[in-house]
Amino acid sequence: MSPRNRQVASYRMVLPSLIVALMLVVGLGRPADVRAGSEPQPVAPRPSILDPGDVPVFAYYYVWFSPGSWDRAKTDLPLLGAYNSADPDVIAQHIRWAREAGISGFIVSWKHEARLDAPLALLVNEARRQNFKLILLYESLDFQRNPLPASQVSSDVEWFLATYGSNPVFDVWGQPAVIWSGTWKFSSADVANVRATLRAPSKVLLLGSERSAADYAARSTLFDGDAYYWSSADPQQTPGYQKRLDDLAAAVRTTGGRWIAPIVPGFDARLVGGSSVVSRRSGDTYRASWAGAVSSGPSALGIISWNEFSENSHIEPSRSNQYTYLDLTAQLTGSPPFKPETQILPDVIGPPADAPTDSSELGPAVATREQLLSWLVTAALLGAIFFSAVRSRTRTA
Repeated sequence: MSPRNRQVASYRMVLPSLIVALMLVVGLGRPADVRAGSEPQPVAPRPSILDPGDVPVFAYYYVWFSPGSWDRAKTDLPLLGAYNSADPDVIAQHIRWAREAGISGFIVSWKHEARLDAPLALLVNEARRQNFKLILLYESLDFQRNPLPASQVSSDVEWFLATYGSNPVFDVWGQPAVIWSGTWKFSSADVANVRATLRAPSKVLLLGSERSAADYAARSTLFDGDAYYWSSADPQQTPGYQKRLDDLAAAVRTTGGRWIAPIVPGFDARLVGGSSVVSRRSGDTYRASWAGAVSSGPSALGIISWNEFSENSHIEPSRSNQYTYLDLTAQLTGSPPFKPETQILPDVIGPPADAPTDSSELGPAVATREQLLSWLVTAALLGAIFFSAVRSRTRTA
């Protein structure tokens, strides 16, 4: 046999073994393909920056989005793209993200109309599947910020209680909790009538949205607590910020009510007619607001918001902020470090045309730098063995 033929024969003998070895290396070294719905591997929790103890953490959640909603009044967009609030995969991803960051539940904005009933049903089902809690935020003001008829408030909430009142996802403090948004626009007589119709507190805990201690104290017998949606205040610059929270909290506690303290990461609603701007300060605003909310002695914390993108108060992963605010939330709740690489929902639902396409931005399951380095070193060693074997066989032949 000629030297060339002997060399070819040697290649043929060694090459299959090399291919098998490489397949084993790739198979063993490849990271698990983490699909939507899988749970992240447990890791040791890190210390909380501000430990709220047993106080549950909620985030205000909006279910009114359709793909067309994202074309107007937005300076930032979700990492998930132009999603529809009635997409069950989106809802499932939101809850997974929230749970991983240490959030106990959502305060879901709703009134009784078809476009909101459908996503509410999906949200309730998914929340139950993932052991996630919900509080209802009833939107009692119309688009012009005028109050709806008190009779409609009663009938809408009655429908909600008949449909979901016994669902365990709403069992936060025993009875379902309903925050009545815009109570300051209603007379005390109207509130009393609605309360009687709903049979609060035996059937429902009816929380107001009063904005000062004096306002709440004047009508404390009509409510079972208060949730102040104070999204446009700056915890570092608004005069009397902490005193306002502390005084309102004290007024609520005086009559044994539930106090949901607001937390804001920032605010800018100029594209929807607002004028106030609260800078995020690279997370410092969020930290300061969280500290103020915790010190007020709340029954629950209410992050404003998960996904109010028009007011730029969102903590949902976005193009501008990426996962910054869920990572920070995980720190503040004392949860394990947030791991965005375990989330690959766009792989499942398919990103919209204008969604980010960079794999590192979407967070798919990709190899770490350490794994890639290991593969390269192993491949180099196998290559050296291969050529050494070929050279040896050629010489002995």
